[in-house]
Amino acid sequence: MPAKQAKGEYIETDTGNKVSRKSNIVGSQNIILGGRTIIQAECTIRGDLRRTIPSSSSSSSSSNPGSTSSSSSHSNVAIAIGRYCFFSRSCVIRPPCKTLKGQFSYYPMKLGDHVFVGEGSVVEAAVVGSWVKIGKDCVIGKFAIIKDCVKIEDGTVIAPNTVIPSFSLVRGRPGVVVEELPETAPEGLDWPV
Repeated sequence: MPAKQAKGEYIETDTGNKVSRKSNIVGSQNIILGGRTIIQAECTIRGDLRRTIPSSSSSSSSSNPGSTSSSSSHSNVAIAIGRYCFFSRSCVIRPPCKTLKGQFSYYPMKLGDHVFVGEGSVVEAAVVGSWVKIGKDCVIGKFAIIKDCVKIEDGTVIAPNTVIPSFSLVRGRPGVVVEELPETAPEGLDWPV
């Protein structure tokens, strides 16, 4: 059983998120936490890596200075994290990037509800669905799409642009689907307490 955490190690937000004071969160204004998420020590979340290419809709809204556009506030979101997520020690969460038409840019990342990221894992996926367990020391490549109810075993490397179907067990280097999970998988995923 792990040692009990020091009382002042975590900052608790109004929505029940617990963030370790020893975590490294950069660009927090570009990160949305859904609630009841735990971010452990030495975890790095890079909200500063966000899209820098101006969108065509922002130029049209700038011509009308009195209007406020909700789409402009959402364009600053680099990482959107759902409810009841858990980020273990030393994991890295950063949005995917690529060069398109000569312009280098980062793209938004979305994580669903009930996502567990294991110790030392690096996640650069475009989308991670709900009820996903990413094991220890995994690498999730750029622009990977992981659907709902997926378990990724320890040490797995998922190649960039890979799509993992729902109810899958993934293992290996490169990560391949080795088994189909039953429809009751969300109840059976062994979440740490």
